[in-house]
Amino acid sequence: MKRIKGRRDDTDRKQMALPSSSDLRGRQSVRATFKLSEHAINTMSVVAAHLGIKQKSLFDHLIEDTRSLSLIASGVQPDRFSRLKRIQKTYVISRKTLCCLDDASKDLDASRDALVEYSIQRLVPLIEEERERHRKQKVILDEMTEYLEQGERLLGQSRKLLGEDDPVHERLEAAMRGGRKAHNAVVSFVKKGKIIDTF
Repeated sequence: MKRIKGRRDDTDRKQMALPSSSDLRGRQSVRATFKLSEHAINTMSVVAAHLGIKQKSLFDHLIEDTRSLSLIASGVQPDRFSRLKRIQKTYVISRKTLCCLDDASKDLDASRDALVEYSIQRLVPLIEEERERHRKQKVILDEMTEYLEQGERLLGQSRKLLGEDDPVHERLEAAMRGGRKAHNAVVSFVKKGKIIDTF
């Protein structure tokens, strides 16, 4: 027996989880100011720029990890933290993240600034990994450049020996066009990654 499409659609809609107004409000953007070390501020900037993600998304990801916040709070040394040279920095974050941070600060008896500072430090190993990856990418780019230069020399030899209209030369020329395009894309990608070297 054929099912009536309209009824099935109605059933599917009823089974779908509808967003709640509180959940949607939690995703509203708010501004929050913290006193952080220059190192922490630079870490956020470098990781966000290198990975091509918004600082807001990165911040939300770090702070909404309540288990890590609890571990961080247990290791905070207030005297040591107070000696850090810190400057004010305002971030755009979600309301949910700010509430999560406020709750964690109260429940764990740790300052918001300290929780943010040490949460950001969790990104440092990622920067080290990305710096090593970037170093390897540069090695590959150097090899690729050398390979392309060899191809250009071969293309010139092919043009001289076979002529522009030769099918072998045409195939080689098409391959070189693809090679140049790929090389340009890799050059652009590696240039964008230079920010990781400045950290």
